[in-house]
Parts: sequence; structure tokens; C-alpha cells
Amino acid sequence: MAAADTRTETGTEVPALGGMPLLGSLFDLKSDSLGTYLRAQQQRGDVVRITAGPPGLRAELYCVFSAEGAQQVLASESANFRKDNAFYQELRDSFGNGLLTSQDEDYLRQRRLVQPLFTKRRVDGYAGAVAAETQAVVADWAQAPGGVVDVGEEMMQLALRAVARILFGTDVEATVDVVDRCFPVITEYVLRRGYSPANFPRTWPTPGNKRAAAAMDELYAVCDKIIAERRSGAPAGGEDLLSLLAAATSTDDGEFDAAELRDQVLIFLLAGHETTATSLAFSLHLLARHPEQQARAREEISRVLGDRTPEAADLDRLPYLTQVLKEAMRLYPAAPVIGRSSVAATEVGGRTIPAGSDVILAPWVTHRHPRYWPDPDRFDPDRFTPEAEAGRPRYAWFPFGGGPRACIGQHFSMLESVIALAMILRAHEFEAVDTDVPVSAGITLRADGPIRCRIRSTAG
Repeated sequence: MAAADTRTETGTEVPALGGMPLLGSLFDLKSDSLGTYLRAQQQRGDVVRITAGPPGLRAELYCVFSAEGAQQVLASESANFRKDNAFYQELRDSFGNGLLTSQDEDYLRQRRLVQPLFTKRRVDGYAGAVAAETQAVVADWAQAPGGVVDVGEEMMQLALRAVARILFGTDVEATVDVVDRCFPVITEYVLRRGYSPANFPRTWPTPGNKRAAAAMDELYAVCDKIIAERRSGAPAGGEDLLSLLAAATSTDDGEFDAAELRDQVLIFLLAGHETTATSLAFSLHLLARHPEQQARAREEISRVLGDRTPEAADLDRLPYLTQVLKEAMRLYPAAPVIGRSSVAATEVGGRTIPAGSDVILAPWVTHRHPRYWPDPDRFDPDRFTPEAEAGRPRYAWFPFGGGPRACIGQHFSMLESVIALAMILRAHEFEAVDTDVPVSAGITLRADGPIRCRIRSTAG
């Protein structure tokens, strides 16, 4: 986007992060976008302009790093900050126009139809499915070769199987292998195109286009087959989420047609397993590196649960384990960067963001902001006691976004994560093998390598 006048009568010019004369911060963003955003806040403040790319193809990113600015963009002035950027368009083209990507009346209609399926009571009913999938992992780890597991890969599989079981009921096996094979191809394609200044049309027969099209065709086909069976009244083995979505209806909003159902399924698969897997993996990684906090969490689990299977009601009975999870989500937010596009020129933190600008929020940075988080790189679950939370701005911690577009599945994510962590930590002790795990920002936060832990069974 071409440079715009950043002065108005009310706001002042947005300071720029220095970069190369012709390419700006292009290579910094490509090699370490999260580090670049963190450096921008440390050097230039809470509203910073970053340029990237050569003249004529240059992007300008207006980055907002304060909790107060995040609240303005996501909540109090959310109508002025839309999902209109190139990255969201690539997501729509690949994963459909579901809750994550839709806007305006499409979004409101979808939200009204889906909301009754995500009440606390309804979501609490999924605790048994999460526990069953977690128990399979716990049993499998008892046979782990050498006592070392990659918790990044293992939690990805656990979260995928859990969300697939809840979505599809007895059709888990028909979907897990396809998702596992096709999602990486499609997500890499979205990332490459979403951050490129220019792309070939998707219809051109380039190798990348052909690989992505084949993966999307396979993924769509398995979803369409199961959807067709649900809509024909075939037994689903229980009240899985897809059956409930297919039955969702209202006088004003009608119902989802087959294409809309597929869009919702794809978005739930995308957002429902990678994000939770990230939170679980890094919770285990951090506890493996901090034996004292691990022992405290395990003592609470043993005292509260004993040998019984955890239930939804146990979330309130496991406050320290919940604090561990929240602190892991602070340090490793599954959505480390959130993008929007400004409709009108807006003053944020005394700086004016022009109309039509690409706006970046970065939980990765805000969650490390020293104004809200003393010694921000230290792992300390006690930051999330009720008293500590009450003393911070609402958007100092926003791993689920916020405002009217806040993640509809946040209670499910917390339910799944606490139940899974409780069962895993009760059965195994953890010691970190990979103490330094590099990460990068994809569609979600991803580890650029294994997250290995040495495990010891607590049985006997």
C-alpha cells in the first residue's frame, strides 16, 4: 500500500521502524516477524509503522501494541477495523467463509445460528470425548521409546482427534488422516500467498496451485461426504457438532446449506485443533522446564481428582492448573498476530492511523509489554490469580481475540486443555529435552522444531 499522510489535527505522525532504504523491514519480517514486532515496540513505542517491500509493491503495517489500543481495535471501535486484508481473503478462498473469515450480515447470521451450540452447558457435554482421547495418549506414552516424546506433535494429534470426534462423532478415522495430510499443504499455500505482494491467479496451473487444489479437493470431498450423510438422516453415533449444525435453524436466519456447513466445519477444524494444541504443548514444555511449578500443579490434580476422570465441573476446582495454562498462553499465544484493515482515519494512542491501512495487533508483544507484565519473559502462573488479573487492563491478555469477534470456542479450548493437562500430568512427570524452542507466526503460532520431553510414568 502506498505511503499516506499520517497527520491530522488530532493525532501525530506514527513513528517508523528503521529498515533498508529500498526494502524497509522486508527481510526482518520474513526471517523473524515476531522478533521484529517486539523490537518495534521496544524502540519506537506502542503505535509503529513498518514498511516492507520495494517501491510500487511496498506494504505499510500500522502496528498497535498497547492493551488500550487492542481494546479500541477489537472492541470499542471494532466496526472501523475489518477483516479486509489480503491474508483473510486467502483464508476465505481456501477454508471458506465461516465464522473466522465472514463479515457483516453473513457473520451475524452465522453467529446467531451457531451460538446456541456453544453455550457452557452444551460445551461441557464434550468433556467425556476429550477425556477418552486423552486417555488413549496417556496409555500410549506408557510405551514411549526411550521415555522421550515430542509434545508438539503429540498434542497436535490429540487436539485434532478430539475436535474431529466432537465434530463428526463416529466418523473420526475418515477425517483425521485427510486433515493431517492436507492441512499443512493448504496452510503453507495461504501463508505464501497472503504475505506476497503479488500472486499468480489460483486458476493458473503452477505447481503450487496444483498441489493446493488437490489438497483442497480431497479435504472438501471427505467433509461433503459426511455432511451429505448427516443431511440424509444417516445415524451419526450421537449428537456430534456437525449433526447439530445441520439441524440449526431459526425463523429469521433459516439454516445452513451444504456449502455453508462445509465452511463452518473447515473453520472449526482449522481453529479448533491447532490453537489448542499449541497451548497444550507449551504448557507441558514450560512445566518440564520448571519442576517446582510442575510439582505444584501435580499436587493440585492429585488432591482434587484422585483417580477419577476429570469432568467439566473440575475446571473451577483446578485454579492453579488453569493459571499454568493462561501463563503458557501469555508467553506462547496461539494467535500471535491479528490483522485488520482500517475503514476511516483513527487516532490510537495519540497517533493517527490512516484510512485503508493494514493494522497489526500482536498478542506476542502485548503479552510481553513491561507496563503490564514485570519481568515479562519469566514463567510465573501466579500472574493469573484473581487478584493479579483484576489489576491489569482487560486486553493485556487476549489469546482469544476480543470484542464482537472474540473466539466462540474459547470455553471449549479451556475445557479441553485443562482436562487434557490434568490427565497427562497425573500419569507422567516431565523433563525438558529441548529447552530452547524457536517459534514463528504461521496462521497460528508454530514451533520450528521438536518440543521433546523426557517422561516418567507415575504409576505405582
